[in-house]
Amino acid sequence: MVTVLSLGGSIVAPDNPDTEFLSSFVALVRSWLAEDNSRKLILVVGGGGPARAYQKAFRAIVPNSSNDEADWVGIMATRLNAQLLKAIFADICPGAVVYDPTKVDVFTGRIIVAAGWKPGFSTDNDAVLLAERFNANTVINLSNIAKVYTDDPRTNPDAKPIDEITWADFRKIVGDEWVPGKNVPFDPVASLHAEKAKLRVICAAGRDIENLRNILDGKKFIGTVIN
Repeated sequence: MVTVLSLGGSIVAPDNPDTEFLSSFVALVRSWLAEDNSRKLILVVGGGGPARAYQKAFRAIVPNSSNDEADWVGIMATRLNAQLLKAIFADICPGAVVYDPTKVDVFTGRIIVAAGWKPGFSTDNDAVLLAERFNANTVINLSNIAKVYTDDPRTNPDAKPIDEITWADFRKIVGDEWVPGKNVPFDPVASLHAEKAKLRVICAAGRDIENLRNILDGKKFIGTVIN
C-alpha cells in the first residue's frame, strides 16, 4: 500500500529547516510505517522560503526574466529540502532522491523522496505523477493552511473554509496557469492532471501532527477534500 504526501516547503523550511516540526514528522512517519510492513510512503518536497527568497533575488536582478529560469531556481531549493529528508530517512530510503517521476521503476525500501523535476509546474504535479505510477488513489497535500478557502483569507475577510469541493470548482479558484512561486493550495497544472486521473487530494495543515495521523489512519480529520 503506497501513500503519497506532497510536503509543502513552507512547513519543511519556512526560512530555514524547521527542526522541531521535522523531528515530530519523522517520529510519526517511522511509527506509522512500523505498524504495518506493507505500508510504503512517497514524500514529494517543495522549496519553501529558500525557493521564494532566491526567486525574488533573481527577479530583482533580472526583472524581465523568463518563468523557466525562475522555476529552475525554485527547483534547486526543493532538491536541497528533499536531500535533507532522504538523509534523515537513509535507513529506510535506500534510493536516490527522485527528480524525474516518470523514470521511477522500482520502489525499494519503505520511503521514496522526490523533489522538483522541470519548469512548468510545482512539486504538486510530481506527486500526482508518482501517485499514478504506484497506483495510489489519494495525494495528501500538507501545507501551512488547514483548509482551502473560497478566496485568500489574508486579503478577503469574507473568504470561507471549504470541507469538500469538486475539481471543476477548485480549478475556478486556482486558475489554469502556473507562475513560479505562486502560492495556491494545489498548483493549477497538478489540479488538471489530478482531475483527469480521478485522484482525490486532501489539503491539510502539515504541522498538525495529530491530524495528519488521523488522515493516515482513515479517521475523521480537519482539511479539504478535492475530488
